[in-house]
Amino acid sequence: MLLFNSMTGKKEPVPSKDNIIRIYACGPTVYNYFHIGNGRAFTVYDVLRRYLQYKGYDVRFVQNFTDIDDKIINRANEEGVEYSDISKKYIKEYFTDADGLNIQRATYHPLATENIEQIKQIVHTLVEKGHAYVLDGDVYFRVHSFADYGKLLGQSLSDLEAGARISVDERKEDALDFALWKAAKPGEPSWPSEWGNGRPGWHIECSAMAKRYLGDTIDIHCGGSDLKFPHHTNEIAQSECANGCTFSKMWFHVGFVNVNNEKMSKSKNNFFTVRDLASVYGYEPLRYFVISAHYRTPINYEPELIVAAKASLERLYNCVNNLDFLAASAADMPLSENEKEKLDGFDVFRVRFEENMDDDLNTANALSVLFEFAKEINITVSDEKFSKEFYCELKDRFMTLAGTLGLLYENTDAGLEAEIENLIAERQQARKDRNFARADEIRDSLKARGIILEDTKDGVKWKKV
Repeated sequence: MLLFNSMTGKKEPVPSKDNIIRIYACGPTVYNYFHIGNGRAFTVYDVLRRYLQYKGYDVRFVQNFTDIDDKIINRANEEGVEYSDISKKYIKEYFTDADGLNIQRATYHPLATENIEQIKQIVHTLVEKGHAYVLDGDVYFRVHSFADYGKLLGQSLSDLEAGARISVDERKEDALDFALWKAAKPGEPSWPSEWGNGRPGWHIECSAMAKRYLGDTIDIHCGGSDLKFPHHTNEIAQSECANGCTFSKMWFHVGFVNVNNEKMSKSKNNFFTVRDLASVYGYEPLRYFVISAHYRTPINYEPELIVAAKASLERLYNCVNNLDFLAASAADMPLSENEKEKLDGFDVFRVRFEENMDDDLNTANALSVLFEFAKEINITVSDEKFSKEFYCELKDRFMTLAGTLGLLYENTDAGLEAEIENLIAERQQARKDRNFARADEIRDSLKARGIILEDTKDGVKWKKV
């Protein structure tokens, strides 16, 4: 499998050792619900992880929570509560939305505040090696001590200094020097350290957590494109200076979600939270929307695209529901040679699906293959009857590919399915009794709920629209 490495600017084989892939992904700062732009990044990480697992790799996946930060402190002050009340609340809300998007839990979800000792140890090492300096309880990283600073961007230190938009602190040796440890301010949470009470800077958290849970050198570091500078650039500098080795072998960056062709962000107040959008469209259409384009390509948020995603999902669900319907009344017998041959013919879709996913996680093309697979299934099962095992095996193959994308997880609720089947049976009886008014009433009530009945030679089928 090839992935685009932001560090080298080209596609490279996925790095692994002993079939293990260690991935670190930058998680949310928990002071609010996350928006659809964040949701795209988190979902793409999940697809990457799922596909690597599908390929047989043992994936060790770490995604952190930044649970101490200026934004969290400000939110706590506004609401008159402790900073931990805010972070705990929004960690819980993160999981509500992540679960709704069918994002798997990470191997570890560490908190910054759980890793204070690890953070202080790295800062101590950087000061000891001359890569950091202390000023009135603050500790800053000395950017000029790292010759490769800016290599992720392909820019020199002088280029970055010329274009930097960084608030000037006259105490710092250089405008680009960044905080590793912040001296305590009145009323703010703090922890004791050799430099005085304080709290960690943003960038140092990820270096400490990646090192603790995955080691000095990781295989893949994930993040949004907006994190390349300064966050990832600073992570590289402090980690490589402290550890004396490469921080990450590969850098995997996800493109923006734009609104009116402008990057969505909370600072610009042009964002839509996943929670709000899910209340209108549901979670799965949002997942489909964010993987419907190649992950490195910016996508523009438009309500019409979410509606289209919902319709596309229904087409896939209808294919699966049709297989379930046919299997329910099919003969329970071993696969015939004809059926085995037909199943082998469907293998072409798996091969093409993998070819696209192996080429830099091309989910857009993989989705197209999935729809071609569904179309061929519909044609095949409409031409002749097969055994129950054939329908079940075909469904399993289809669902395996869909599941690798994390799709088709919102299966019809069992209670709702039973209710629909009971209403269909009641309608059939009403028709036998020539009570056509009641039969039409049942059909129309189901239609109003988005459920269409279709009378076929094999019985009554239903689908959601």
